[in-house]
Amino acid sequence: MKDVKGKTAFITGGASGIGLGIAKAFYNAGANLVLADIRDDHLKSAEEFFNDPDRVLCLKLDVTDREAYAAAANKAEEKFGKIHMLFNNAGMGVGGPLAKLGFDDWDWGLGVMIGGVINGIQIVLPLIRKHGEGGHVVNTASKAALVPVTAFSIYGTAKAAMLGLSESIRGELAPENIGVSAFCPGPVQSNIAETGKIRPDKYKKDTGLVETEQQLSERPVSDLWMSSEECGERVLKGVLNNDLYILTHPEFKKGTEEHFNAILNSFPDEPINEERAKAIAFLLHNPIFDEINDK
Repeated sequence: MKDVKGKTAFITGGASGIGLGIAKAFYNAGANLVLADIRDDHLKSAEEFFNDPDRVLCLKLDVTDREAYAAAANKAEEKFGKIHMLFNNAGMGVGGPLAKLGFDDWDWGLGVMIGGVINGIQIVLPLIRKHGEGGHVVNTASKAALVPVTAFSIYGTAKAAMLGLSESIRGELAPENIGVSAFCPGPVQSNIAETGKIRPDKYKKDTGLVETEQQLSERPVSDLWMSSEECGERVLKGVLNNDLYILTHPEFKKGTEEHFNAILNSFPDEPINEERAKAIAFLLHNPIFDEINDK
């Protein structure tokens, strides 16, 4: 997408934090906004901030509720006619040592951070495909997908999935002029520390993270962390440039290099079977890497 003016962006978790930063950047670039968020206070604040009902639609949405998700997508279409961009951004900072995790922690964390994204892909993406004007999908992953974080297994699992999803569907959607990006931010000034406030009652029984979430909610937001507005501008640039990977924080480059080198160094030091290599190349060829090399 070379221009987002007049296009419509559907942003989950869009009323605060990174989602709101993305919303601000795209609004300033001329896009219409659908801000879907689970918190009433954040929706009210975002609505007051933009104060533009003609271009901004705020909807309460639990991304794990498929029926509600479909209804929200319908409302977006009714208001703006077409949806062009999907930002699978809703998430939380759920995490803790394996010994403390219960089934409720896994079910809730992956239900939102993977299940909610799948719902977006299944519900909103078809609406983008049907009008034939092209578009873009951004899946919010994390630096944790590139540089693993100890004792953050639920979060790391979900964010690694966002990276794999983006890489997998990029080549499939390219012929329809629909771009796909994996957004991998580092530390950002957001509301991620307030995860415990939105945990549903049904996920409060088999959990060992009550104390961890309380401690997280008391953690101060560092002035050194990137602002959500800067994140939004980076996402806008990435969409306009059709980047597969939208990255922040060059401070993580060395850790990412070490991660990838550890993988490369683990391959067997054996001669390559040329016939097998040809068969594998044919089986696994993904045009996204040709794209990256061409750039």
